Amino acid sequence: MTSPLLSALSRVLSSIDAPRNLRALYALLTCFCFAGLMLAMAQSALSRDENLMGALWMGLALAVAFFGVNATGLMLMDQARGLPVRDPQDALSDALRGAHRVLLALLACLALGSVGVLVLAGLLWATRWPWVGAPLLAVVLPAGVLLLGGLAFVVVILVGPLAGPAVWAGQRSRGVLTFIRGRLRHGLPETALLMAAVYLLTTLATAAVSFVVVTGSKLLAGLAILGAGVELPARQLLAGVMGLGLRGLSASGVPLEGGNLGLAALIGGGVVFALALVLPTLVYLRGCCAVYLALTEEA
Repeated sequence: MTSPLLSALSRVLSSIDAPRNLRALYALLTCFCFAGLMLAMAQSALSRDENLMGALWMGLALAVAFFGVNATGLMLMDQARGLPVRDPQDALSDALRGAHRVLLALLACLALGSVGVLVLAGLLWATRWPWVGAPLLAVVLPAGVLLLGGLAFVVVILVGPLAGPAVWAGQRSRGVLTFIRGRLRHGLPETALLMAAVYLLTTLATAAVSFVVVTGSKLLAGLAILGAGVELPARQLLAGVMGLGLRGLSASGVPLEGGNLGLAALIGGGVVFALALVLPTLVYLRGCCAVYLALTEEA
């Protein structure tokens, strides 16, 4: 008979099929493209010393990324639960209505963690007192290392990855906090093991996508320049693939050549760069959904 932990690991490993969810792929790709466009507008405004407009565009980019990721997460949760995947428009509407629960839960966890950090800061300040300072530091130093390291570990393993999936599965902010508290008390090692599998899977997906993009880019550059005689420098031809736009290309000291041909190369390479970001992100989000479902069904 298969143990619950092995069953949960198998469920996590099945997250590699996340890119087959074409609706989620479309939603996340669109989200990243719009957020990137707004970041470019923010950079342009800041370069003209329009700080207010730059901050506005930056805020809009963060909002688009946040709600886009939540809409994608809703569709991936449908896939993980074996339900019909909702349309991107419905997912975005649901995200606009419920994504604030993720923020509230994260802010509550941040507030609780800040209390411990403030207490630690006060004790460190007290180590300046004579007589008691040195003995106090000898106690506070190891306690502080364990506290801060433990908080960082909980954020990376539990709070950050699983607050979103809890909301996507229908939990309210209070339910998310109850879930996190329960895992802290009775299941942090199992949660850490499952999330380690998700991070490993995401790393492997990133490595595979990077290999395809880098190898394909080099081969295409050789074919285009040497084989087809495209009159573009190899660095400019591959700039979009590496995430450089017009402003980034200028900042790197490479002038835009080739007119419309050079601009088209930047746009096409930008699409490849966006896909290279989206695919591992889909695997990660799908894996987080699988971990949440495995933990709640086990409970």
